Amino acid sequence: MFRLLVPNAAAEIAAGAPTAAMLWRREIAATLRLSAPLVFTQLAMIGINTTDIVMMGWLGPTDLAAGALGMNIFMPLYLFGMGIATVVAPMTAQALGGRDYRGVRRTVRQGFWLILLFAMLFSLVIWNGRWILLLVGQMPEVALRADDYLKAVTWALLPMLWFVVLRCFVTAHSRPRSVLVITLLAVGANALGNYGLMFGNLGLPRWELTGAGVTSSVVSWLMFLAMLGFVLRDRRFKRYAILVRFWRPDWARFRELFRIGFPIGLTILAETSLFSGAAFLMGLISTEALAAHAIALQCAAVAFMVPLGVSQAAVVRVGLAAGLRDPAAVGRAGWASMLVGTLFMVASALVFWFAGRQLVGLFLDLDLAANASVVRLAVSFLVIAALFQLVDGAQVIGISALRGLKDTKVPMWLALTGYWGVGFLTSAVLAFPLGLEGEGVWIGLAAGLAFVALTAVWRFHRRADLLPNGGLAP
Repeated sequence: MFRLLVPNAAAEIAAGAPTAAMLWRREIAATLRLSAPLVFTQLAMIGINTTDIVMMGWLGPTDLAAGALGMNIFMPLYLFGMGIATVVAPMTAQALGGRDYRGVRRTVRQGFWLILLFAMLFSLVIWNGRWILLLVGQMPEVALRADDYLKAVTWALLPMLWFVVLRCFVTAHSRPRSVLVITLLAVGANALGNYGLMFGNLGLPRWELTGAGVTSSVVSWLMFLAMLGFVLRDRRFKRYAILVRFWRPDWARFRELFRIGFPIGLTILAETSLFSGAAFLMGLISTEALAAHAIALQCAAVAFMVPLGVSQAAVVRVGLAAGLRDPAAVGRAGWASMLVGTLFMVASALVFWFAGRQLVGLFLDLDLAANASVVRLAVSFLVIAALFQLVDGAQVIGISALRGLKDTKVPMWLALTGYWGVGFLTSAVLAFPLGLEGEGVWIGLAAGLAFVALTAVWRFHRRADLLPNGGLAP
């Protein structure tokens, strides 16, 4: 009933006795084919976020700072939920590698269940995000404006996370192009909605930050419904009947998803909350530092989308090899992904180093005297961001390769230690007691990312080298 082409190194060797170099070339080519649409999808997704940040900047520095704080409440919780949802990818890939098609159906259905539970809990936090901002010492005026955005964007959380479940389902089948098409359309819809609702154009009311949140919620629901419609109508995917008897419980699979997915969510939360914590530190320094941080971080986030897309391919490639119980293929899949990601991050580091001022000019008028201090700070942050580009790519791909092996608990502890024990602590010490302020915060971020990169890559090296046949899952 179901057919899927998956890598089978043993069959290839028996048929044509490929050399090691041929196997590596095939793996790199397969990684590039799968990564390309995933990378463009991630760039499109960050394009939505970047559009919001740019248009918030058009409202003024105070609105930009407020919107950035609101996003620093919403995004960590969304990414926590996204981490939980992405467990669908390695579990589906391993099931496909082992020809367990019923397991694929069970995984997707219970993925929807698990996300519904977490979205309900996280939405309450986002709705009351204003009080969190006040609790950590942010200015009341800025927190009040951020609340306008948070109240509206709360309704985007559930459809965004359900979209991730379906994205992981189709990506595990090495068919991510539908996700790319839907996301590209969403970028245009989001920009048009912001243009109308944030600034009162196209005959719509001027809602400013509230308009940005409303647009995000509407576009998120449209994305999910479009993805669901595709999965239910596509010839290959509709055979899984993922919505038939949707309300029938499957507690064994639900618990397995939670057991593996929750550490993934905490790992991603540890990283994203590090940057949110950095934003809160910037807010304690000055509004200008916070606005500059938002600009530099957005540039770094755009570059990060490439290794993030490659890391999603790594989860699938490693998971498929694990399902086939082929340790050599597991190693090739992980290292090929790291090679592809590292080459790009070298290029992005050069752009940040030599063209930082031009990048900042995309967000602010460089000739406006009122923006001078923000521009100067943002450029200095981008210089530091250039230095940690390589470790940023290595850490996300290394951790994702481990997820393909369902290895999530130890990477979670590595992330918590690196991001917070090393990263945030170093940022706070350098920024305030040592007086480096914003630059100190960014140096601390680099230190945390470097720690996680080194430890995650080392763990994958040990796992890939030492795993015996049949011992691919923890």
